[in-house]
Amino acid sequence: MVSLPARAEVGVGPRSILIGQSAAFSGPSAQQSLEFRAGAHEVFEQVNARGGIHGRQLVMVYRDDRLEPALARRNTERFIKGDKVFALFGYFSTPTVQAVLPLIEQARVPLIAPLSGAQLLRLPVNPLIFNIRASYHQEIEAIVRHLLRYGKGAIAVVYQNDAYGRDGLQGARKALASRGLRPLFEIPVERNSRDTREVARRVALALPDAVLIVSTYGTTSSFIPNLRKQGSDAQVMTVSAVGSDALIRSLPPEHRHGVGISQVVPFPWNPRVPVVRDYQNAIRRNRSGIRYGFSSLEGYIAATLFVRALRAAGPDLTRAGLIRSIEAMGSVNLGGYRVSFSPQRRQGSDFVELTFSMGRDGAFIH
Repeated sequence: MVSLPARAEVGVGPRSILIGQSAAFSGPSAQQSLEFRAGAHEVFEQVNARGGIHGRQLVMVYRDDRLEPALARRNTERFIKGDKVFALFGYFSTPTVQAVLPLIEQARVPLIAPLSGAQLLRLPVNPLIFNIRASYHQEIEAIVRHLLRYGKGAIAVVYQNDAYGRDGLQGARKALASRGLRPLFEIPVERNSRDTREVARRVALALPDAVLIVSTYGTTSSFIPNLRKQGSDAQVMTVSAVGSDALIRSLPPEHRHGVGISQVVPFPWNPRVPVVRDYQNAIRRNRSGIRYGFSSLEGYIAATLFVRALRAAGPDLTRAGLIRSIEAMGSVNLGGYRVSFSPQRRQGSDFVELTFSMGRDGAFIH
């Protein structure tokens, strides 16, 4: 018999824990969300098969927001008022998370592992939000450091015209300003735009050594061929939120080589890292057939930490208890991937690594 608190918490039943995830499961930005969900599912399925969390099954409710902030807000209202979920997990993108922050605050519902590196989810510290991944500013710092090391100081910035892109622009300005530099050229692009010819033309005219683009994979896969058609051989770099595997698959083979992408999880094809080995073993054991990739590994890691926190919160599960259990984690090694939380720290990992696609098949190296 599972022991319940005198007044059961919202979303916690005798045999279930209800969790909500709103993300882009369709549309031009769907691939990364689908891969993250698949990686997380490997963990949740295994936990449920072994009896759940203190006898309760994890029940995920998924809603598609197509990366549209208004739809994410409606989904979250349904999660909170209709479904009455215990917690939210794995929301994707800065603009959608920004849109639901007032609802999270009002309902006092925790959000675990949003797929965003934006500063607005980190500063000031929000006690209800637990980020696992490193910030975009940390990713861009690593990109700028690499480019300058190889003599590519004339850096143009193409940024999505929303909270995500503007956060990336600020990160680029900050990384360059710390070295007495500034972007060679800055230009916005609309979210999910597939017509980037004019943007590419203007960037090429600036004659950059490198281009940092902070946008979705659909826009980025349009921009790169258009930039090359303008005769520019500038090094193109982007951040993890682009969705590495989705980006490379959406690029024509002749334009896949040499794209640089910062990552916030270890290399998914390297079983020498224990958490990667566990992830690969789970995929084989469950016979799910999902492809190894950065987004599904991030989902696997996020779900692993979430499950750990739920177990630590004990059988009398409450939202406040979940928050306390994560705060009390301190420094944890998830198998070669270290995270650290405290009452003052709401970003678990500072891990950043650069990867590059090689050849016409776009295989990654690191």
